Amino acid sequence: MPVRAFFQYTLDLFGSLAPVESAPVATEIVAISAPGVPHALAQPLHPIIAPATFSHPRANRELRVGDAVVAYLFQRAKRRTIGFVVGPDGLVVRAPKWTPVVEVEAALREKSQWITRKLNESRERQTRQHEARIEWSDGVVIPLFGAPVRVVLDPGHRFGTVGGCLDEGSGSSAVRVLRVGLPSSATPEQLRDAVQAWLMRHAREHFKHRLDHFAPLLQVQWNKLSLSSAGTRWGSARNDGSIRLNWRLIHFRPAVIDYVVAHELSHLRVMDHSARFWDTVRSVVPDYSELRGQLKDDTIPKW
Repeated sequence: MPVRAFFQYTLDLFGSLAPVESAPVATEIVAISAPGVPHALAQPLHPIIAPATFSHPRANRELRVGDAVVAYLFQRAKRRTIGFVVGPDGLVVRAPKWTPVVEVEAALREKSQWITRKLNESRERQTRQHEARIEWSDGVVIPLFGAPVRVVLDPGHRFGTVGGCLDEGSGSSAVRVLRVGLPSSATPEQLRDAVQAWLMRHAREHFKHRLDHFAPLLQVQWNKLSLSSAGTRWGSARNDGSIRLNWRLIHFRPAVIDYVVAHELSHLRVMDHSARFWDTVRSVVPDYSELRGQLKDDTIPKW
């Protein structure tokens, strides 16, 4: 009996950075001069203000594009066109083997606005991610279902096998407290691991509840739930009913989690990302497009 092939579809945290069409960029020269100073003595603006610099860690070429100096990784590839990809490390340029370097550089200059904009966005994203890193200590605040939760060491309690207990705040603006059964001498790593274990248990319970909610609405049946720790993938589905969800979704608002759950369950009906698939998602999550965009929130802890 032939082995049945499994098809897996994934939901990525980061969308692909596709180039956009751009018109040739006109160069404008600006000069700075004091009142009464002849124009001939005025100083060009560019030498005074140092250009922005971007450098790929494995850069092998460098070029000034627009108002920035970009050190990029240049690769020859089996392709028909010149391609640009801006990722966390910087700019990667791939070109056909027969394309002269002068043509590659001309293309870079033509796309200078797109390149510098994407490089700036990538740098800002990494800054936000760095600021969102958790410094594990008594009293640290983390997001849970989109709201802040303060983590407090509680040496006097073991909390059985659950490792912690969530105290609800007394008011609408009060920060909830997650009490963790660890001694005051616990290391940052011990605190991190204990909180992660508690969050993963909480996530599994919540995900099961939402899967059971949406499955009947979509007229599908899920068979198995697995938790993932992937860095850039929020979920996946297989046609045997297996669902895989990233436990870090627990940081997002419940509505965002519902979108991901509905997305993966919809794949049990439509195993692609066609218009029919998105219509299926929309049938249970009408505002899925807005919620989908929130998955790119860079302030979510990366663990």
